[in-house]
Amino acid sequence: MDGLELYSHALASLSGFALLMLVLGALSTTGRSADNRCDCGQVKRNYSDPAYRRGRAFANAIEIAGPFAMATLAAILTGSSPFLVNVFASVFLLARIAMAYVHIATEIQPLRSAFWALGTLCVAALAVTGIIGAF
Repeated sequence: MDGLELYSHALASLSGFALLMLVLGALSTTGRSADNRCDCGQVKRNYSDPAYRRGRAFANAIEIAGPFAMATLAAILTGSSPFLVNVFASVFLLARIAMAYVHIATEIQPLRSAFWALGTLCVAALAVTGIIGAF
C-alpha cells in the first residue's frame, strides 16, 4: 500500500462503482413480466417502462466499467497527480450515481445524457493522465 493511500478517493470510487453495478444488476431483474418481455427474455424497448429503464441503466454501467477501471488503474500505476486522479474518479462515481437515478426514476433523457457525458469526460481525463504519466 506504500503510496496508494494518496489515491484513496480513486480506489474508493472503484469500489463504489462496483457496488453501484451490483445494485443496478439486482434492480435490472425486477418488474419483468410475460407482457413486457421479448422472446429473448429482455424487456421490450419502452422508455416509459421502469423495468426497461432499470435494465438499460445496468447495461450502460457494464459498458463503462472496463474503461473506468483501466483508466483509473493506469493513472494510479503511472503515478499521475493524486489530486487529479481522485477528483476525476470521484466525479465519475457521483455522475454515475446521478445518472442511474435519473435513468431509473425519470424519463428526462437530456439530463441522463448530461450525466453520461460528465462521466465519460472523467474517464477520458483519467486515461489522458495515465498516458501522460507513462511518459
